[in-house]
This record gives sequence, structure tokens and C-alpha cells, in this order.
Amino acid sequence: MLLSTIVVSGHNQLVGGGTPGAMKNPDAMTNETRPPGSAPALLAQTGPLAFHRMARTTGQHAWWQPLVGTALVLMAIAVMTVMLASATEIAGDLTGRPLDADGTATWGDIGDTALALLSISFAIPAVLLAAHSVQHRPMGTVSSVEGRLRWRWLRTCLALALPLVLLTVAVHALVPAPAGESQDLAWAGTPAFLTGLATVWLLVPFQAAAEEYAFRGWLLQAVGAWCRSPWLAIAPQALLFAAAHGWGTVWGFTDLVVFSMVTGWLTIRTGGLEAAIALHVLNNLVSMSIAAAFAGAFASDDTAADMDVVTVAIDVPMTLLYAAAVLCITGRSERANDTGTPS
Repeated sequence: MLLSTIVVSGHNQLVGGGTPGAMKNPDAMTNETRPPGSAPALLAQTGPLAFHRMARTTGQHAWWQPLVGTALVLMAIAVMTVMLASATEIAGDLTGRPLDADGTATWGDIGDTALALLSISFAIPAVLLAAHSVQHRPMGTVSSVEGRLRWRWLRTCLALALPLVLLTVAVHALVPAPAGESQDLAWAGTPAFLTGLATVWLLVPFQAAAEEYAFRGWLLQAVGAWCRSPWLAIAPQALLFAAAHGWGTVWGFTDLVVFSMVTGWLTIRTGGLEAAIALHVLNNLVSMSIAAAFAGAFASDDTAADMDVVTVAIDVPMTLLYAAAVLCITGRSERANDTGTPS
């Protein structure tokens, strides 16, 4: 099942454990809900707001702001995507690139993958623009309760996620393929492999982070601006995240919903996007780096929505271990010291 792992797991993994209900006051970001070394610098300015309530940071929230902001996010992404598509069409016409079935210029499997990853990455500036221009709050409040992306905490989460992502890929590779599924894997060739690898390492971190900023960041906080319950803030973005990947199998759709529910909870529990970004980035980075080695792997239309039950059964336990590791590190740091600031 290596090829299905490369394509399907390359988009998302599950994380899990715990419950938002552990926070007695959903508006509060207390010592018990801060990640390692979090300092209450921003909280001292804005009051004890939990992550999903950060849209109310300025104290001047209006009911219409999440709606207008969401419209602005979608419009900004659309404008940037159209600009990118127009530029590539002009370049394709000037360089005589071949056309696909829709009559648009194609740049090969690697080139088209790069354009797709880049277009998804546009969500980051779109979200930050909406937070600043519509809600009049610091852009960094979409990243964490500290008002910034906590780089030291992100590095800690990356270190926790890497061995589990590698273990997940290894287990997938050992599982026999379902009857009738082809295992024909051809080496892409050194030039194609290196080009694909460079593309993946350059763009995937932005693509995966952009999905987190859009769903676990903007949408989670948009709904959280209206309601105090963490679960009510988590649920809509989970369904929308799964729907954004299309409909493949019931297992794939369920997997995506669970992924979003638990990463949404983990984001609130740790007070920022870092834990979710770390797992998402590494999962995509590892699996798509493997995909770069095989001819035609980037041309597949399969996504995480096409997961089968075996794939889900492998992914869930592994990612539950990641969430448990995050909570273990968080709790240990809280008991030792809760005044340092991750950087």
C-alpha cells in the first residue's frame, strides 16, 4: 500500500486525545491550557481569552465581522489565484506549453503540483489581511494567544511529530495492497526526483500551514467570536475541511472530520496553531518527498478523502500518540515553569 500511502496520507493525518471540556472556562487561557513556556504577555493586554475567542481581542467585536472577514478571505484567495493562473497562461502561451483537456497550459506533473500548492498557500496572507482589516486586531492573534507564531514551541512539536510520521509511513509500506490494486512503481529518474523534492520542500510547508491558518485559525476563531463553547467553534471548520477535500470514501471523509475535530481541540488546548502545523507539515513533507521518487505519483487525483479503512486504522493510533506526546510535554513544562516565552 506504499503508493496509496504516498498519495492519500500526503494531505492529512489525525491527531487526538483529550477534550476541550477540560477547560472549565472556555474564555480562559490559564496555566493549565498554556503550552510549554507560554507567557501571559498578550493576555495581560486583552484579558484571559482562549484561542477560539481571539477575534474578540480588541473588545470591539461586531457580529458581522466574521461574515465579512470570511468573504474577504475567499475573495482575496480568488483574486490571487486568478492572477497566478493568468500569469501561467501567458507564460505558457509565450513558451508554447502543451494544453490539457480544459485548454489550459500544463507544466507537467511537478509544475502543476507546484502551482496547486502555491495557490493553497495564498490562504495565509488572505487570513492575516482579514484579521487586520476587518476585525482590526493584530495579525499574530490568528497564530496564537501570544500574538505571534511561537517558533520554539513549533520546533518542539516538529521533533515530536517526525518519528511518528516516519513510523506511520513504514507501517503503511508493510501492509499488503488490497486485491486488484496495482503495485507498479517506477523510478522517476534523478533529475525529476531532485526537482520534485525541491518543489515539495519549498512549497509544502506553506501549503500545509495555510490550511491550518484557514480552518483551525480563521474559521475556528470566526465561529468562536459568536460562541463560548470550544466544541461549537470546532465542529463547523471540521466539516468544511473534509468537504474541501471532496467526497471519496466514507472512511476518508470520516478521517478528515476526525482530523479537524482533534486538531481543532489541540489548537485550543495549546493556545495556538503550532502543534497542528507541525504534524500537518511533516506528514505532507515526508509522504510527498517519497512520491517525488516515483514516476507519475504527482499526477494522481487521489486525496485523503479516498482513504480506505486499513489506512485509517493505521493513521489514527499513530496520531493519537502524537497528541499524547504534545500533552505530556505541555503538562511537564507547566508543572516546572509557566513563565517563559517560546520563541
